[in-house]
Amino acid sequence: MNVHRLQQRAAIIQAARFFFGARGYLEVETPIRLPALIPEANILPLSSASWFLQTSPELCMKRLLAVGVPRLFQICKCFRDHERGRRHLPEFTMLEWYCLDGTYLDLMTETQALLQALAEKFKDEVGFDGEVVRLLLELDWQRLTVHDAFARHAPISVDQALADDCFDEILVEYVEPKLGIERPCFLYAYPVSLGSLAKTSRQYPELAERFELYIHGVELANGFSELTDPAEQRRRFVKETELGRNKGVSFGVLPEKFLKDLVKIEAACGIALGMDRLVMLLTGAKDIDEVVSFTPEDL
Repeated sequence: MNVHRLQQRAAIIQAARFFFGARGYLEVETPIRLPALIPEANILPLSSASWFLQTSPELCMKRLLAVGVPRLFQICKCFRDHERGRRHLPEFTMLEWYCLDGTYLDLMTETQALLQALAEKFKDEVGFDGEVVRLLLELDWQRLTVHDAFARHAPISVDQALADDCFDEILVEYVEPKLGIERPCFLYAYPVSLGSLAKTSRQYPELAERFELYIHGVELANGFSELTDPAEQRRRFVKETELGRNKGVSFGVLPEKFLKDLVKIEAACGIALGMDRLVMLLTGAKDIDEVVSFTPEDL
């Protein structure tokens, strides 16, 4: 463990809390052990007795939106099985925030404001990565559609990648390394099949109002306009559950209390940002192991 990195990490988390507090967000804590999870076939959950450790606090946070909390954020631990590498841990720290009446476009603007506030705070401090800070302080952040990104960087189109069931592989190998190199990049307008909790675009019904943020080829955040139609959300959950079952993965029963509360939300947006990766980027760490107090192998 690196004590200096832990001090930097604490300062970044404290500054993020100040940013949201100044904007009227309520900091919340929600349970991390749940009887049911969001079914996402590409995410492997970790069980805890007959329940699960959360892969995201999204279910509980959106239920708080439903009872009238207009803006909320949380910095918490999340768990995903078979996540281990230079940028991955099975137990990691997530920053998530949600607000009523917003869209994914509003989230892009607020995410940029957050990261630029952090860059401004730490730009003159020793030990922070000057190149990343410079990138974050760029005013003209890129907004690039998924279809345009594939057209520029991938050997096949988005439609072909979906048909061949290799979208993620093509994205990781060919597209992601080219994103956010000269300026931060919001990759947006995902195919609707890749946004199970995202609202469908009214103008382009084949697309979801979803984006991911890339800096130096690193995927840092995933946000979207929230799908608030309980019937459509149930249909998507059933589809993801079936896909997971075909892979031998269980997410428990459907989250019925969440689906019941969803009807109370007219419009909302939300985002998940990886805090460990953010600390990596801001401090210039090459490996996620450098910015946490203990790795699984240390225990």
